[in-house]
Amino acid sequence: MKRIKLFQLLVLLILTSGIANAQEANSLKLSGELFTDQRFLLKSPNDWAWNENRLTLNLDKRVAGNSKFYSEVWLRNIGLPKIASSSDLYNKGIIDPYNLEIREAYVQITGFLTKNLDLSIGRQRIVWGTADKLNPTDNLNPLDLEDILDFGRRRGSDAINLNYYINNDFSLQGIFIPFFQPANMPIGIFANILNPTMEMPGGMVLKSVSDTLMMPKYNIGESSSAGLKFKGFAQGVNFSLSYVWGYDGLPFATKNTFVPVDTLGGVKISSQLSYARTHIIGADLVTSIAGFGVWAEAAAFIPEKDVIMTNDLSAFYPMSPVPVTSDSLVLDKSKPYIKFVIGGDYFFSNGSYLNVQYLHGFIHERAKENLNDYFFLRYEKTFLNEKLKITPIGGGFIITDWDNIQDNYALVYMPEIAYQPTVNSEITVSTTIFDGKGDNLFSNLKDYNMLIFKLKYSF
Repeated sequence: MKRIKLFQLLVLLILTSGIANAQEANSLKLSGELFTDQRFLLKSPNDWAWNENRLTLNLDKRVAGNSKFYSEVWLRNIGLPKIASSSDLYNKGIIDPYNLEIREAYVQITGFLTKNLDLSIGRQRIVWGTADKLNPTDNLNPLDLEDILDFGRRRGSDAINLNYYINNDFSLQGIFIPFFQPANMPIGIFANILNPTMEMPGGMVLKSVSDTLMMPKYNIGESSSAGLKFKGFAQGVNFSLSYVWGYDGLPFATKNTFVPVDTLGGVKISSQLSYARTHIIGADLVTSIAGFGVWAEAAAFIPEKDVIMTNDLSAFYPMSPVPVTSDSLVLDKSKPYIKFVIGGDYFFSNGSYLNVQYLHGFIHERAKENLNDYFFLRYEKTFLNEKLKITPIGGGFIITDWDNIQDNYALVYMPEIAYQPTVNSEITVSTTIFDGKGDNLFSNLKDYNMLIFKLKYSF
């Protein structure tokens, strides 16, 4: 019911704004996109893997030349119906799952207090970093991991955003985010892909797992985050230095309680998950060398305190006068870890495009010893006056252990064909093939090779 009312309110807002703006010179601009994303597995019986139909509405209104309002709203039918009983047939939300999401909604005031200062307040996507989608310094907004194949997607944050322009080449940005927002996890067939593999002690068999999430308290001191960025341009190089005082958006298991459930070694585990406060120091640059676009980006992650995981085995020793526990250090505050990316791209005169990136440390990896190496390559060629785009080479190669590559690697192959029947529409057909060995994100997807169909219509 609340979703319906919110949708009706949105429609009313659009209609009201349209009537009001008929009398104003600065009219409200409505734009958007209709997008469908359909995927099914190549492995028999070819189960449907993803169903998303999304309407994006962008509202942009500039008032008196020194302020503007902007919003982005998603109206979506997403997921496949999960009908378990006849009672579900009475619920349209189950038969036809949908949701509404406000991605951005903020007001921007230029020349706030002084002509060199801009102020933005509201939900906004604050993009930091120069690399292509994979940005180690982009840490203010929470990760949106709903679709694990949509690299770099993040949600907007309710924030106060100040930009001070020192001159034409240098600026200073300050961000304050009062509420902590965790990352949302993958859904559908990807739901368990980021869950760590549990290694059980000898003789124990895992029967069930439950967890309790310890969220930061919602007060200014504990829940807030802040960031500062200095940006400049010199000698043909755009660069920036940044600092974030925030949280790692993915939780850590900080306590595991083992309880026996039978006499054959069966146990259940109750986990306590917590979020770690982190200091992040970043730097990035982008430039052009002989026609090649080149970028580099790095971030040092410094935990505010040690993250320790405690395993509680007291239930196995009921006669022990003291708790039976063992501790392991997950993150050491004295040992910062660095994620970085180096890449470049080039547009050839024949309509070809090449993009290459090397990334050390993916979004879910923490601690120096757990950072893996990712090599990404994409080559595409356009035809028919750029209406047809063929990408015969696209994907990546991942190495998780250089001393034993043959048993610790992953390969992702993502060829694609895209056609633009009109200037504002595009139809894409692609496939995604996973392969590899060892325990890593992409090799764990090798049973999910799929064919993908996408349609995008902009207005």
